[in-house]
Amino acid sequence: MRLSTPQICLALALSPSVLGASIHHQRSEILQFRVPEITADSLHNIHVDILDDTFEGELHLVYGDCEITRPSSHHHELGRLFIKRDNLPERFVWITPINAPHLHCLHAFSGSDIVGRSEPIPVAKPLFRRESIAIADYADAMGPWFDGIAYMQNKEPGKAVVAEAKDASVAIVGGGMSGLMTSLLLDSVGMHNWHIIEASQRVGGRIRTKYLNGTTPEEYQYQEMGPMRFPVSITYAEQNETLEIQDHKMVFQLADTLNKMNAAGHPELEVDFIPFVQQSDNVPAPAGGNRLADGRIPTAGEVSAQPGLVYTAGSPNETRTDEAEAAYEAYTYRDDRVSAKSVAENLFRAHKAAVEDGLFHWSEAGYLKYALGYSNNVTDYVAGSGESPIWGDIYDNVYFAATHWRTIDKGLESLPRAFYPHIEEKTTFGRKIEGLTYNETTEKIAVNWREDPFQMTPESEEYDYAVVATPFSKVRLWDLPRYSSLLSRAITTMNYSPSCKLSLLYETRFWEHQENPIFGGCGGVDVPGVGSVCYPSFNINGTGPGVILASYTSGTPARSIAALSPEDYVGIVQRAMVEFHGPIAAEQFTGIYDRQCWETDEHQAGAWASPFVGQQELYLPAYYQTEFKTIFIGEHTSYTHAWIFSALDSAVRGTTQLLLDLGLVDEAKQIVHEWMGRWIKL
Repeated sequence: MRLSTPQICLALALSPSVLGASIHHQRSEILQFRVPEITADSLHNIHVDILDDTFEGELHLVYGDCEITRPSSHHHELGRLFIKRDNLPERFVWITPINAPHLHCLHAFSGSDIVGRSEPIPVAKPLFRRESIAIADYADAMGPWFDGIAYMQNKEPGKAVVAEAKDASVAIVGGGMSGLMTSLLLDSVGMHNWHIIEASQRVGGRIRTKYLNGTTPEEYQYQEMGPMRFPVSITYAEQNETLEIQDHKMVFQLADTLNKMNAAGHPELEVDFIPFVQQSDNVPAPAGGNRLADGRIPTAGEVSAQPGLVYTAGSPNETRTDEAEAAYEAYTYRDDRVSAKSVAENLFRAHKAAVEDGLFHWSEAGYLKYALGYSNNVTDYVAGSGESPIWGDIYDNVYFAATHWRTIDKGLESLPRAFYPHIEEKTTFGRKIEGLTYNETTEKIAVNWREDPFQMTPESEEYDYAVVATPFSKVRLWDLPRYSSLLSRAITTMNYSPSCKLSLLYETRFWEHQENPIFGGCGGVDVPGVGSVCYPSFNINGTGPGVILASYTSGTPARSIAALSPEDYVGIVQRAMVEFHGPIAAEQFTGIYDRQCWETDEHQAGAWASPFVGQQELYLPAYYQTEFKTIFIGEHTSYTHAWIFSALDSAVRGTTQLLLDLGLVDEAKQIVHEWMGRWIKL
């Protein structure tokens, strides 16, 4: 196939999809068009039927007045294709220009003879007007998500050709949530030639439910050592208003999809959401080192009722401190484009607004000190010395303002476990990828590994594409093709936050039966090395042993904790449990625990991406380009970090990117509509 117009690329595929027919019959026709609803300045798959299977030769496709008799009278040209009897085309890509006339026709010419003509095509006005297509050449990576139209317009025309596109082989490197989601999305559009390569012996990535003492999920002796809950909505009682948090709905949609897939053959794998209790008056609360008269750590309710229980260091300058806090709020939330409401309703547009408002140029501390000129002492008192952009605080503040949360009954592991029947035969476990190699002759990408770490030459297998769902904290150790400077720098330098968790198993759920009973909820203590404490929201009032997430720390303190011996770590945390609950915590401790420090986990090397100022805004466009047949996904490539939604969102973007690379426009649209269009206006 030859393409004659640099910005109108013709793509062929071999799996038909009926989008609605609009066919004009004529005596000499060799080709019939099947035309979907058309929007100007947009991207469409046009399906064709070849009526004469004896025909071979070149066809010239154009759009123009329905009465034209020669191709040169067209409004614009779509391209040329060569028909072979043994390889008949079934679709092509029509990038409909913004000035495409209404009620004109598609025409197919063979030489000077017209051999196919559509019915007049209604061309709707564009949904929006693109002023530019400059970001990463293909997409507006900062906000309105993925502009597939711009992506196709900027491709080299010859690279848009699709030969048996749905048979393309795809290596999915990493079996975390973004990799699993990619496999589901590809299957959903009829692409089945994918293979997951996972370094560990399990899927789920940073989802890590630990079932202590060798128990099963049904025995409810577990805690979450990775993600543990999902924000649902924020209710403002005084305004009688509830904000639905839209982006995390993708997690619930995924669970619903998996439940339907497993209903007949594997009903035991049903993913069942239950309420998660985030706040409770009876959980422990930090009090600046203060204790109650009896020596106990106070509860959140006691601290709320008696604020004097909490020791707070005095402000270096109360007036200046108040001014600094007000100035920061005024800068961060100076209009409604970046607010709790805007983030909850449409994270993507809020992200774009945050970029435009300069909220990625500063950390809170940097803005107070360098933009406003506050002293070191005032800056530190108000903001500390964090290096993360203000955007990270914004979306986390929205999520953690949620008044309604959910978790998964029997553990978050239920979510990746529900994938297992659908990936079991197409997943290789225990294969630690060490590099990728691009073959310029075959135009394929090879994944490389070593069965023996001392062997000089690695094993290798080639694929048409590699979708890398592995965190950059691991990818930076791989031998890689010469990616662009921007992408290479992102891989090498993206910052990851450390975190540690410790779960303790007790003989009974004694905390539910004390004078101030605790039924779920997270609190915290100011004992060094402990951090947050979370009580199970599942199996409330159940019998038998129970597990407390007795320590959850992140950031710099987690690095110190990771260096402790298990005995010392457990000792610090168990003593804090006794300080809060009293002697019963010592009497009921079984000595059984589980510890997880993510920075020292060989398959993760960090808990979640935590970009420094400048990193996210700079690096995001790099993920929207396919380099050397490689597409990078994962929470580190998304708008938010540390959440399961972020991983799923990246998989939708990466799969759409792959489908458009292959010219499968209908399928790309299907993915975006199914997984984004339902609940976020793009």
